[in-house]
Amino acid sequence: MSLPYGLDLNNQLNVDKSSTRIVISLKNLTSNEQVNFEHTINEWFAENAPQLQVSLASPSLMFSHIGQRNIESMLKGVVIALFLISILFGFALRSIRYSFYSLLPNLTPALIGFGVWYFISGQVGLALSVVASMTLGIVVDDTIHFLTKYKLAREQRLLKPEAAVEYAFAGVGRALWVTTLVLVLGFIVLAQSTFQINADIGLLTAITLVAALIVDFLFLPPLLLKIDKRSATTQHKGQA
Repeated sequence: MSLPYGLDLNNQLNVDKSSTRIVISLKNLTSNEQVNFEHTINEWFAENAPQLQVSLASPSLMFSHIGQRNIESMLKGVVIALFLISILFGFALRSIRYSFYSLLPNLTPALIGFGVWYFISGQVGLALSVVASMTLGIVVDDTIHFLTKYKLAREQRLLKPEAAVEYAFAGVGRALWVTTLVLVLGFIVLAQSTFQINADIGLLTAITLVAALIVDFLFLPPLLLKIDKRSATTQHKGQA
């Protein structure tokens, strides 16, 4: 019976013999696979043996549920945070239009980071689920610096969109890439950790920060140029 030394069947059966413990050994499964396996077992017993009560438990299954809830909470939190940040952008920049401009560059880096991570690992564990929330503040900081300089050039210096973009790059471009470089190098050092959780967090954070810089340099300026030119064209037609 493979009993532990000096013990009887009490580690497998309770005293009144009304319940028993069954140990199942599985190959390595992802969190989603473990949760789905649990649901499959519960559904099978509900259909074929409803008189029996089944309770599944293990440390890996527990952390699978924790990770799943954490990821769902993170996604909800990021959405709410982006909504509130866009409102604050509107108050800070005194423009609802610029608050909407900020949504795409603030959200895109996290999407790019997790998209790249899919090809690297394909698994998002409990620790990696906090990266989007952790990097959101840095991403927002880059965006608001660029938008502030652009708005200043457009409204106070009365520059055209192309000149306003050049002014923004001249004012904050170097600061953005130097700050990003320092942060990325720091997280790359963390990515060399032999502890896999720390290594994954460091690598994914570095990827997200690089994506944020690329978005602010290559995506945000064309977006501003296109929207401002369209607004100017619409105003011109309205005046005509």
